[in-house]
Amino acid sequence: MRKLVLGIGGSSGSLYAKLLLEKLALHRSQFEECAIVMSENARINWQIELGDLSVESYGFQLFGKRDFNAPFASGSARFDTMIICPSSMGLLGRIAHGVSDDLMTRAADVILKERRKLILVPREMPYSLVHIENMRLLTLAGAIVCPATPSLYSKPNTIEEFAGTVVDRVLDLAGLDITSFRWGS
Repeated sequence: MRKLVLGIGGSSGSLYAKLLLEKLALHRSQFEECAIVMSENARINWQIELGDLSVESYGFQLFGKRDFNAPFASGSARFDTMIICPSSMGLLGRIAHGVSDDLMTRAADVILKERRKLILVPREMPYSLVHIENMRLLTLAGAIVCPATPSLYSKPNTIEEFAGTVVDRVLDLAGLDITSFRWGS
């Protein structure tokens, strides 16, 4: 069974993380464990953007950003996929340059060094050359950069459906079997 880590970064876009947690909760049978680490800015943005919804209410274990005893801080725990959603460009840059100064960046570093799946969902725009170079470095290191760019061909009617097009794509990239809009079907 798979083991997942969800990193919730501090850029705007808490809705993406919330929808991701909801869908992960619906697909629990497809993984053994899902652990969460959240930045301080992510907690602030969650409160501002979503109100007082609790990340803990989804039933996954939440680890503090300084808890280097978390199992996924080591490759021996065999977590195979990490999703960082949303990701600020600062967080993405620290990961691209191997700066492991908290649990989220350490976990990403572990996933990369173990040649496992790291999916980053940057939410900022526009991109500077520094951002593009950092995304290039991560891609060369084996990560998947999946910008939070919703699609329209499914004709979403609500903001949740609109953001859900990104979340569905992320879950596809993570290898989960989900039901979503498929081109040509």
